[in-house]
Amino acid sequence: MKTFSDFGIVVSASASGETDTTCPQCSAQRKKRNAKCLSVNVDRGVWHCAHCGWTGSLGESSTVVHPGWSKPRFRKPEAPVTTLGGAAAYLAERGVTSAVTQRNRIGVARVYMPQVEDHVAAIAFPYYRNGELVNVKYRDREKNFRMEAGAERVLYGYDDIDNARCVIVEGEIDKLSVETAGVTSCVSVPDGAPTPNSRDYASKFSFLDDERLEAVKEWVIAVDSDAPGIRLAEELIRRFGPEKCRRVTWATECKDANDVLRSFGASVLRECIDNAEQVPLRGVIRPFDLRRELDGLYTNGTRRGKSTGWRSLDEWYTVREGELSIVTGTPNSGKSNWLDGVMVNLAENEHWRFAVFSPENQPLQNHMKRMLEHHARIPFNDGPRQRMSPERKDREIDWLDAHMRFLLPDDESDWTIEWILKTASQLVSRWGINALVIDPWNEIEQQRPDKMTETAYISDCLRRVRQFARRAKVHVFMVAHPAKMYRDKDGKYPVPNLYDISGSAHWRNKADNGIVVYRDLNDAENPQVEIHVQKIRFREVGKAGGGTTLIYDKVTGAYSESGPQKFSDRSAEDF
Repeated sequence: MKTFSDFGIVVSASASGETDTTCPQCSAQRKKRNAKCLSVNVDRGVWHCAHCGWTGSLGESSTVVHPGWSKPRFRKPEAPVTTLGGAAAYLAERGVTSAVTQRNRIGVARVYMPQVEDHVAAIAFPYYRNGELVNVKYRDREKNFRMEAGAERVLYGYDDIDNARCVIVEGEIDKLSVETAGVTSCVSVPDGAPTPNSRDYASKFSFLDDERLEAVKEWVIAVDSDAPGIRLAEELIRRFGPEKCRRVTWATECKDANDVLRSFGASVLRECIDNAEQVPLRGVIRPFDLRRELDGLYTNGTRRGKSTGWRSLDEWYTVREGELSIVTGTPNSGKSNWLDGVMVNLAENEHWRFAVFSPENQPLQNHMKRMLEHHARIPFNDGPRQRMSPERKDREIDWLDAHMRFLLPDDESDWTIEWILKTASQLVSRWGINALVIDPWNEIEQQRPDKMTETAYISDCLRRVRQFARRAKVHVFMVAHPAKMYRDKDGKYPVPNLYDISGSAHWRNKADNGIVVYRDLNDAENPQVEIHVQKIRFREVGKAGGGTTLIYDKVTGAYSESGPQKFSDRSAEDF
């Protein structure tokens, strides 16, 4: 059997029980190299690093085999000591009663704090779910925080959720404050609020992937009133749905629940909670409801969309949440491949998350392989260039899994616009998607009622898609094929127009943005692909009548830029 020294772990020969030492994985790379961040249980032969999360056992092989994906298994922490000592006075100063402290099993512990790279005394807030301890958050007197590495993230106060109404706050002290005011059904987000300028904050909301939360009929959003809190509130309302949310306004010069408790007492805090105002109903808008947004427009101007990743296209087209972009082009022009590139660029540059319904691109692993090549710009398989290494392949799969979910029911009768929008709505709530891709329209199971014309049916479907996009603040890309095209006198296909899309003029009328992907099919060796922007509803997003030419790499499917271009063909004749 292996010993601790086989893993580079130094412990005294006389040590027993729990002991702390330096970590061979991370200590040498840090300023405080002698900080003892590795906790070792000599009797059980196990260890865990509080700084880098390295965990192991003398009874385990150093070779880890991954037979396939399975639900992550999380560490189970030990319960903190509930004798508070000096921490009791601190909580009392914050206005929290001893009864609330005892009920929530608040404790103390001496733990390694990464911010100071040393062991410190800290208050311990245990996280329970269904009576089982799943995590612990520690707070020292300098307001440094940490949670148990490798343990599961859940809402603090999970077992207090009441399906009728639940208050959600931004910190453990705020949860205890609300309970001191007499409201037990209160939870706190585990990781606080995202910073105002953060782009990749979706992982902070993994705790929302829980069916229990969907049963709550009313959420009272009682987070901080500062900029991060405002962003947190907006995301929670987007995830839960505005029809289920009320929003608290704090008392004068208070930014959170504990401020109100300390400044005005429990009764005023309870009034703030009970008087929370409903988030405005959909379709009923007061100008005052949009006061903050109007002030933002006045101060900052109208917001543009996100870059597609090609600067030469940004003048003409950007991607903004809540809009519908229709993409068309002649067969084999590269519509799907270009859209894959847009997704990869937005995921990489803006940390967007996507739901992708693309049944034409089966088997799905082949579609995923092409997206990996887009991102890495390296071939997946052997060919004219060296393929990506196994290590790079694993990193790319991890990256793709962090940004993409593919929708494909086994039963083709479920390939309906209703199922797609319902599933996308669930992914907004559980995973926080930013965009939905439907590629193409003609693969969707058409459920046109008797006596309804195709034009009316398409109009109705596009109306529902646009409503979903605006309500959920999700950008929807939809690929639609044109009707049969005819070659001109030179044997070339003309650039399609949005009105050429099969079935209805509503493809252009209902779209916020219209994009045509075009290449000369008579010249198979020509790597140039033209991107024509034919419609832009909102001028801050771009402008119609132009576009760019991209260079297509046949090996990886990725695009590079050629330069901006103002097209003068019939693609712009209707502007």
